[in-house]
Amino acid sequence: MLILDSHVHIFPEKIASAAVEATGKFYSNLDLENAPSLETMTHHNGTAEELLAVGKEAGIQRFLVFSTATAARQVQSVNNFIAAQCQLHPEFIGAGTMHVDYDDFEGEIDRIQALGLRGVKLHPDIQHFAIDDPRILPLYEILGAKHMFLIAHTGDYRYDFSGPKRTEHVVKMFPGTKFICAHFGGWGEWEEARERLVLDNVYVDTSSTYGFVGAEAMRKGFDAFDRSHIFFGSDYPMWTPGKELESVKSLGLDDETLEGVLGANFQRFLDEL
Repeated sequence: MLILDSHVHIFPEKIASAAVEATGKFYSNLDLENAPSLETMTHHNGTAEELLAVGKEAGIQRFLVFSTATAARQVQSVNNFIAAQCQLHPEFIGAGTMHVDYDDFEGEIDRIQALGLRGVKLHPDIQHFAIDDPRILPLYEILGAKHMFLIAHTGDYRYDFSGPKRTEHVVKMFPGTKFICAHFGGWGEWEEARERLVLDNVYVDTSSTYGFVGAEAMRKGFDAFDRSHIFFGSDYPMWTPGKELESVKSLGLDDETLEGVLGANFQRFLDEL
């Protein structure tokens, strides 16, 4: 059975420890009932080499890898890094990044598509722009036209950048574009995500959900969304891929659903782009 982790961050070695620390701090001091501690989340180094080691240990064969440009000037270097890692490691499927202030969306999308990247990752809450900001909307149209996907961090009760309401607005505007709404559609806003984002062009992943809300809420997600639109994701390096894999396996899903979620669904998603 194919096991594919569809939500993985990797960083160049020289900045990996700082990037992991910064991401951990972003998710610390949360006002969520079951919020894990920072120490629980951040004990991996975020490099491709470590990811491959811990992934192999867990039996994970393939990974969707990406990183986030926090400023427009970083876009090309981040994309070059992800593309290079994919060339070095056939286990990797790459998604590039973009920033609302970048001045040539189409040119950069053409470039990274030629390098073999399959989609684009946005993190509106870290990049500080709304997912439905008019300036970023042309990107979604370009991705749909070029048969590429958008994966985005969605939902954060602390901000108003990527919540389910804004995300719903965007995905309905671009029905020809495939959106992966991470963290079961709305991190910290899972209930509203289940109400708003059960849409034909929306896919969700399991990342950073079980550790915050546990099995019951995870099962509600599986009941709400089309199960063929759900992908396994670990959110490495914040979480350990093997432990996240076991969490999904512990939900009591039927064999067909489990096989789809753990890899077959994402492979079909790529094949159908």
